[in-house]
Amino acid sequence: MIRILIAGVGNVLRGDDGFGVEVAQALGRRNNLPHGVTVFEGGIAGIPLVQELMDGYDALIVADAVERGGAPGTIYLIEPDIIDPATMAPAALHATLADAHYTEPSQVLVLAKALGVLPPRVYVVGCQPAGYDELGAELSDEVRAAVGVALNRIEALIDTLNLQRIT
Repeated sequence: MIRILIAGVGNVLRGDDGFGVEVAQALGRRNNLPHGVTVFEGGIAGIPLVQELMDGYDALIVADAVERGGAPGTIYLIEPDIIDPATMAPAALHATLADAHYTEPSQVLVLAKALGVLPPRVYVVGCQPAGYDELGAELSDEVRAAVGVALNRIEALIDTLNLQRIT
């Protein structure tokens, strides 16, 4: 059975930046996730996500707000290009990994790769935010509506990954 980690990340105190956490919470309420799928609510802490990846997964799906210039609520499926830490100059590597406790997902993925725990397949299900600057704001209407779209996209991706494993 394929092991898939779904990580919802973001800052719930910053409006639409809480999109990934909302997705993780919604997935956690569902009873129909296949065996082998783990949902992890990562918030803004990077190290706990890396620690979870140490359990060994075949794929990682990160749900997060992403700035892509689209209309608020637009959902993107991204296969990120993760820098190989072995190719980085020491100063650049240090700058990337200096504070992984409070960091953006791309830095966490580099750290996981450096430690050899990054799964071979990594996807980001991202949502274009309407705003995330106001402290204490809730999700915008557009992003709240996009949570359901993201859930459907993640479930379809899980099905695809499981089918690829079988064939």
